[in-house]
Amino acid sequence: MNTRPAPASAWSVEAHRDRVEQLLRPLAWRAIDRAPLTAALGRRLAEDVLAPVDLPVFRNSAMDGYAVRAESLATVPVTLPLAGVIAAGDRGGATLPPGAALKIMTGAPLPTGADCVVPVEDTGTDGVTVTIEQARAAGDFVREPGTDVRAGERLVAAGTLVAPRHIAVLAAVGLTTVPVFRPIHAAVLTTGDELVPAGTRLGPGQIYDSNGIALAAALAANGVEVVSIEHSRDDAASFRELLGAATRSADVVFTSGGVSKGDFEVVKDALAPLGGEFGSVAMQPGGPQGVSVIDGVSVLSFPGNPVSTLVSFEVFARPILRDLAGLPEIPGYVVPLRDPVRSPAGRRQFLRGRLEADGVTLVSGPGSHLIAAMAQADVLIDIPAAATDLAVGTSVEVREL
Repeated sequence: MNTRPAPASAWSVEAHRDRVEQLLRPLAWRAIDRAPLTAALGRRLAEDVLAPVDLPVFRNSAMDGYAVRAESLATVPVTLPLAGVIAAGDRGGATLPPGAALKIMTGAPLPTGADCVVPVEDTGTDGVTVTIEQARAAGDFVREPGTDVRAGERLVAAGTLVAPRHIAVLAAVGLTTVPVFRPIHAAVLTTGDELVPAGTRLGPGQIYDSNGIALAAALAANGVEVVSIEHSRDDAASFRELLGAATRSADVVFTSGGVSKGDFEVVKDALAPLGGEFGSVAMQPGGPQGVSVIDGVSVLSFPGNPVSTLVSFEVFARPILRDLAGLPEIPGYVVPLRDPVRSPAGRRQFLRGRLEADGVTLVSGPGSHLIAAMAQADVLIDIPAAATDLAVGTSVEVREL
């Protein structure tokens, strides 16, 4: 295990997370779209939606049965003549003759003169008359207008993440569009001469680029719309050209690679002279980090090792992006370790683990290249910077991946 201590000037995880949040928080006030109801699922409402009509819209039957006057049922059983049938979708206007009953379907408009409905289960009929076995009071099984919601009342609150139940009521009041925040648009830009796309034959010294597609998937899973995924060689001109296109199309750009202390750190070399901040966070994996604002667009720069990239996203970007998208906070737990842990002094470590019934099990070592092992994990284990040796049974914080 690499036990190299954190640099004395390293940023804390909390400080860098705050830096990222300050950059992204203004995206809460992005543009508002009128989204078709058919495309509103999963979008966050930008304004309160008020009911344009009452629900129910008109007085109607809550049951299949018979519309009657309650006074006709003073003594039961009672047999009443049938005066007709009212189906759901009837345009209304029917009148109940005194001392009679009208057969009525669920949702059909209640006839003038009726004040209750007797469920069909409490009756018997020969087709000409109906015998009612149980008395009913005025209002029984009648849906009055506005008893669900009144016109002008708030139907769904601003900030709500639109779910199928919301779409149901929005459609029920006749709305076809709703005001929603435009999704955050993100561009992904990976770097490294050694990276080639999947499906390409690997040459000497080459590896497949997993960071681009992985970051895009992580963004999409957390409410962000990915507008581009590009790859740059370790060449400043190539990187600047791709970054320029990214900042023109996106609200935020995520880069991976090129931020450490080597000789070919194209991201840091290109952005530091433009005001970008690059340094080391006292964490493992994911120590090298950078933040910049280029052409008014925030650029978050993660290290290039695959696990470092994903852990950086989980720790720094995912919480604020989910909040901006209106998604629920990722659950965290305190559970006991099922394995002993040794951790480098001064570095907050994020190990990959799997929740079990009696605690959390490590699924890999700390290496930032162990992407296959990370696929077997379902939580990040947060080991404090001050901890160096944790025994089995020690309580640790974990957060779902």
